[in-house]
Amino acid sequence: MVGLKDNLRLATDAIRAHKMRAALTVLGLTMGVATLMTVMTIVQGANVYVEQKIANLGTNVFRVARTPFAVVDFSIVVKALKNKTLRSDDLAAVKELCTSCELVGASASATLTLVRGDKEADDASILGYTPTMVEIDTRKLDQGRYFTETEDQHATYSCLIGSSVADKLFPAVNPIGKTLRAGSLEFTVIGTFEKLGSVLGQDQDNFVIVPLTTWLKVRGTRSSLTLEIKASGGDNKFAAAQDEVRAILRTRRHDLPGQDDSFFIGTAQSYIALWQSISGSFFAVFVMVSSIAAIVGGIVIMNVMLVSVTERTREIGLRRALGATQKDVLRQFLTESLIQCLIGGAIGIGIGFACAEALRRFTAFPASVKLWVAVLGVVLSSAIGLFFGIYPARKAASLNPVDALRAEAG
Repeated sequence: MVGLKDNLRLATDAIRAHKMRAALTVLGLTMGVATLMTVMTIVQGANVYVEQKIANLGTNVFRVARTPFAVVDFSIVVKALKNKTLRSDDLAAVKELCTSCELVGASASATLTLVRGDKEADDASILGYTPTMVEIDTRKLDQGRYFTETEDQHATYSCLIGSSVADKLFPAVNPIGKTLRAGSLEFTVIGTFEKLGSVLGQDQDNFVIVPLTTWLKVRGTRSSLTLEIKASGGDNKFAAAQDEVRAILRTRRHDLPGQDDSFFIGTAQSYIALWQSISGSFFAVFVMVSSIAAIVGGIVIMNVMLVSVTERTREIGLRRALGATQKDVLRQFLTESLIQCLIGGAIGIGIGFACAEALRRFTAFPASVKLWVAVLGVVLSSAIGLFFGIYPARKAASLNPVDALRAEAG
């Protein structure tokens, strides 16, 4: 019986003797594994990024709005536009009646252009916040301060800005105490926020926050609010707060028993669940496509191995005549197939991780390089090598030694 070291030596010698054929053999598998690794690192990175950025709520914060926060069926949004708006009196009622709510705030948003001198920040979001949002929102102050309850009550023209607005309107200048214009109104900057970055190419720092009363004064009191509610104390307290808010609003909005809510509640988990359902579909398609490429690579390996068996008939016969068993020949050709697949898989893993790293470094698209993905690539390569190498190896092992020697001699 031939030992493992001898099998490895024979297999590597055969591969070295036909370098070009071996290179072409592993090419298909390399591209398949590389595609699979790239897709998996991108999807994994996107999932983490969504958890950190898109679902920018704490685990103890939920939102209530007139329209849904995240849906894939646009007809739901169209139907929701018929719902009554959430108003300041709804905010006051929830504040007063919700015993499980730790903090209750509200926000509203619109889009406009911010101007300072000859500099502009186009398509900036103007957000109206209640003072309690300083404890609810996950954005962190970089410098300056948040506006006070008094400033909100008096609808002062003070604001806080995101880092992109600061960079565009106040390059190399401390913006605190400076002014900017939004339409015909002038706001004084009292604070800035830390940089959030981009989500799938969309700038998350191009915004200005003003007191909610100021926002309503500018945009109109008929605008619908988004209630932002914090409920600490565990899952039970969080669920109880949602139930209380739902009951309060259904009563105020005269939603009949058995009728759907005329508002929508969103949590961080609901954002993440929606994203994962969407990304899961893309992931399945991409994995199927890349798996097809890997399988094609395996078929190429099988065909080349069959050609190799035909070309090396005399070598096989000679080994059998010298005492090699069928199992020895089977192991030799399986080892050759496995080595080529592992080489192709290793190169594919390297290319996939390199692509993911390049995406992470040079674009706004997220990617996450994880060890288990590399392990999966090795397992996939080994499985393909064994599966597609079995038939050529069995054919080589089943050759009659006398017939094999005659075939080459003739």
